[in-house]
Amino acid sequence: MKSSAWIWRITASVSVIVTIVLILGFVYAFKDINDPQGQPLLTGGGSEASEEKTAPEKPESAPLQAVLPNDLKVAAIGDSLAKGTGDNTGSGFVRRSVDQLNGDGRTASLLANLAINGMTTEGLLPKLDDKGIQYALKQANVIMLSIGGNDIFQGSGLMEGAADSDELELEPAKLMAALPQASERLQAILEKIRLINPDARIVYIGLYHPFSDLEDLLIPGNIVVSAWNHAVMEIVNRDPNMTLVPTFDLFQHKLGEYLSSDHFHPNGAGYQAIADRIVEGML
Repeated sequence: MKSSAWIWRITASVSVIVTIVLILGFVYAFKDINDPQGQPLLTGGGSEASEEKTAPEKPESAPLQAVLPNDLKVAAIGDSLAKGTGDNTGSGFVRRSVDQLNGDGRTASLLANLAINGMTTEGLLPKLDDKGIQYALKQANVIMLSIGGNDIFQGSGLMEGAADSDELELEPAKLMAALPQASERLQAILEKIRLINPDARIVYIGLYHPFSDLEDLLIPGNIVVSAWNHAVMEIVNRDPNMTLVPTFDLFQHKLGEYLSSDHFHPNGAGYQAIADRIVEGML
């Protein structure tokens, strides 16, 4: 009888406790619905994020590219591509670009084309100390530069046409051995041109692979040219008033249409495609 009384007392006590808990839960839920207090999400598993609300930092804005003036004065420097070798009209991408830039309220004129056939980064770098070259570059507000193709392909036998494609074994590692020093010289060239002319738009013409139609040379050449263009992009991106004009994709499947008879330099159509890309990138 006594044990039965104890059981009833325990049951009653538990019922009271459960009732109190339910009432408190109802009150809390009612308050949360009518006056919600959101909790911040934790980031990185830490509790510090919930202690203090901080305004998000605004990302630093990238330097803006300088606006081109309406009176464009163009100078070109570099290798045979800048000279226009292979174009029956002699215009090359330089003259064709200048002609296209004329119009829509702009005037464009070619002050000087200082390009030399066979020029390499090693040959161009000291030439930038020449007072006559410096004077021409100082007068321009657009400087077009093509350099690097000879650094990569000279000595391979391809440019001279002396070797048969079946006899050539171009190894990417061997071709890429010249890239580190050549890219360092290119950086020095761009820095020196910028020192000579602090305000001009510098337009660098990227490389294409002129031998991608030869099966044994497709992959080695693609690797080296892509590596060069990537290295150039990293250099050019440091200056908001420099532009890299890519040409790799232009020639990739159109060598028969865009190359001259020497199988290295563009023909008129190839130079026109480059000029179109230059103007598109500048305007």
